Amino acid sequence: MGTDRVWLTEREERIWRGWMTLNAELSAAMQRHLQAEAGLSMSDYEVLVHLTDDPGGRIRVTELAGLLQWERSRVSHHVTRMERRGLVEREECTDDGRGAFVAVTAAGRAAIEGAARGHAELVRRLVFDVLGADDLRSLETVVDKLSPLG
Repeated sequence: MGTDRVWLTEREERIWRGWMTLNAELSAAMQRHLQAEAGLSMSDYEVLVHLTDDPGGRIRVTELAGLLQWERSRVSHHVTRMERRGLVEREECTDDGRGAFVAVTAAGRAAIEGAARGHAELVRRLVFDVLGADDLRSLETVVDKLSPLG
């Protein structure tokens, strides 16, 4: 790419900034709600979602990092905090001894079960209840087109 730079058009910049603001506002609203209603951070909730989606309730640390799009060290630090609260536990991998699993505990399962309904109600109220059928199709199209980024 030479010396030419491709800047956003005025419309693109307005849309991009609106997208960024919307992401921040939605994240903040979900964070406040989860903390107030369930004593969980959004990060706690995301970890617990992945663990409870797994039939065995456990995932290797490296795989969890990939699912969350976090650095492995961030996962490790966060899991340590969650362990102290009894939400998860680490299990050694007996197959190869190189890695560890993060496993949801009964307390972690209870925490996400207690939070899930309220979280779904908030998402519905903030996003889906304000969108018409055409809006929803458009949003689905945008999400599907942008999803390969990860």
